[in-house]
Amino acid sequence: MRVVAPDLNIPSFQKLEFKAMARVAFWEAKKHMPAVVVGSSLGAVVALELARTAPIPAAVLIAPALGFGERWTEKLPEGDLVPVFHFGESRVVPIHRRFFEQIAKVDVETDPPRIPTVIVMGTADESVPYAGVAAVWKRWEASGHLPAGSRLVAIAGGDHGLVAHVGRIAEEIAIAAGVPATVR
Repeated sequence: MRVVAPDLNIPSFQKLEFKAMARVAFWEAKKHMPAVVVGSSLGAVVALELARTAPIPAAVLIAPALGFGERWTEKLPEGDLVPVFHFGESRVVPIHRRFFEQIAKVDVETDPPRIPTVIVMGTADESVPYAGVAAVWKRWEASGHLPAGSRLVAIAGGDHGLVAHVGRIAEEIAIAAGVPATVR
């Protein structure tokens, strides 16, 4: 299985623009025609937006930052730059306030995705409350519109990075991509 991981820090992490991120993801999906789109944290929100706009077959969302904009805009400190922990760099990096205002307007939670979607979520996530993600999932299930094969995979005690659970995540990605069990 080939992995394509576009840099969605558009134009940079400090100056993120959600629409630009979604646009890059859209064009990369059209170019590579993936068997599954995988997004983690904020990338999972981009993947949900992509599921609404691009012909992708399935998605795996790892610790999706659902409710991110709303949670953050309520507690933004004063000033234009907001310090945020960047998991990829393992350090705090400032992001401009406008990004949080933009993402608070993005609605990927109301309607369930139209494609089979798997959410892998740690129950002890320190960044995204598990209860909030589970509540969104329950609403999607109650709608009766979640495609077959969609499921919420709760990782007991798992944190936001889920690094200790890479094998399980890889298995969920392979299943979503339709990789036969004999190959996995």
